Amino acid sequence: MCQVFCVLVLSLVVCFPDVPACDLKSPAVGILGTGDFSRSLAHRLLACGLRVIVGSRSPDRNADRFPAGVEVSTQRDAAAQAHVLFVALFPDHYSSLAALKGELAGKVLVDVSNGTTLNRSRPSNAEELAALFPESSVVKGFNVLSAWALLNGPRDGSRQVLICSDDFQAKNRVALLARSMGFVPVDMGCLSSARDIENAPLYLFPSWGSPFLCAVCLFFSFYIYNFFRGVLLPYMVNETLPLVSLVMLALVYLPGLLAAGLQLLRGTKYQHFPCGSTVGYVCASSWPPQLLLCSMHALYSLCLLCASSARYKLLNAAFKQVRLGQESSWMEQDVWRMELYLSFGIVALGVLSFASDVVSSGLGYAALSISTLHTLTFGWNRAFDPGQYEFYLPPTFVLAVLLPCIVLLGRLALALPCLSLRLARIRRGWETRLHQVHFRLPDEDMSTV
Repeated sequence: MCQVFCVLVLSLVVCFPDVPACDLKSPAVGILGTGDFSRSLAHRLLACGLRVIVGSRSPDRNADRFPAGVEVSTQRDAAAQAHVLFVALFPDHYSSLAALKGELAGKVLVDVSNGTTLNRSRPSNAEELAALFPESSVVKGFNVLSAWALLNGPRDGSRQVLICSDDFQAKNRVALLARSMGFVPVDMGCLSSARDIENAPLYLFPSWGSPFLCAVCLFFSFYIYNFFRGVLLPYMVNETLPLVSLVMLALVYLPGLLAAGLQLLRGTKYQHFPCGSTVGYVCASSWPPQLLLCSMHALYSLCLLCASSARYKLLNAAFKQVRLGQESSWMEQDVWRMELYLSFGIVALGVLSFASDVVSSGLGYAALSISTLHTLTFGWNRAFDPGQYEFYLPPTFVLAVLLPCIVLLGRLALALPCLSLRLARIRRGWETRLHQVHFRLPDEDMSTV
C-alpha cells in the first residue's frame, strides 16, 4: 500500500510540476449524505489512503453501512473537520444544511447531483448551492460517474470527471483529488457551465426514441424495397430484421471513423466536429434496438423451421428427388454455406449481447465483422447471379452490406502503422496539453487537499 501511495504522489508531481506534493491524508475529506453514491465514494477515497468522515443525521443507524476505517459522525462534525466536502444529497435537501453555514464557511463543497430532466433555463443545482452558501467555494464535479464506477475504479468511458467552479484554487484541489482517485479531471470553466455538466448524463443516456425511429424507418425502407422486388410474403420480415440491425451497428462506428479522418487531415484535435456530439449520442444509443432486432431474427428463424410451409417444402424436395431417381441430394457447397451462415449468426448474436458498450469496446467491432460475414455467407455467390437482379434492382443484402464493409475497411486503414501512430500523437498531444494547461495551479502553496 505504501508503494502504491508513493507512486501516486510521484505521478502527481510529474503531472503538476509547479505544485508541491500534496499530503492527501490531512485534513479529512468529508461526505454529507449516506446514500449509495456516498458509500461508493467513501470506498474509493478510503482505497486511495485518504481519511474519510461521513456526515449523517443518524450516525448510529448508518455506521454499519460503511466500510471499516470510515468515520461516520454528525453533519456538523464532518463540516468542522473536513476542508473538502462532497454534498451527496438530493438538491431539494440542500436547505437542510442551512444550520451549518458557519462550519461550511471557507470550505470547498463538491456538488455531485444530477437533474432528472434537461435543464435549459433554470439555475443549476451547483449554482443554487452556491447561492445558499456564498461564503463557501462550490465546485461541480463527479456527477458523470456512477456508484458502480466509483466502487470498481475507472473503466474506459468512466475515466473522465467534468469539473467547473468560479474559484480556481478550489477547482484545482478537486482536480488533484480526482486524479488521486484514478480519474482524469476535465476543466469545464466557470460555475455557469454546471448546467451543461448536469445535463451530460441525460445526453449520454438519452431516450431510445431516436434510435427506434431510425430502426423503424430502415425497416420499412427495406421492406418496401423487397415488396417491389417480389411477392409480399411473411418471410421477408425475417430477411429485413438482420439487415436493419447490421446497418445500425455500422452507423455506430461511422462518426468515429469520420472524426479520426478529420483529425488526420487537420493534424489537431482542438477544432470541434460539426454535429459530432449529437450524432455520437444517437449512434451510441442504438445498441438496444440492434440487439432486439437480432434476437427477433433468431426467434423468427427458429419458428420458420416449425412452420407448415417448411414441412411442405421438405416434402416437395423429397418428391422431386424420388421422381428424378436421385439416391443422394447432398450438395457440398450448400451444406458449407448453411453451416457457416448459422455459425456466424449465432456467434454474432452472442458477441453483440456481451458488447453492451459497443462504442468503447473491441467487442463491437468483432460483432460488426462477424455479422458482416453472416450476411456475406447468406448471399454467397448470388450477388453475381444476374437472375437475382429483378427489375434491375440488386438484392437487399447487397445494399445492407455496403456500409459495414466501408466501416470495416476504414477501421483497417486506421490500423496501419503510419495512420495509427499519427493519430496517437495527435490525441496524446491533446491530452498532455489538457492536463498541463487546464489544471496548472497558481504559485500559492497547496500542501493539502
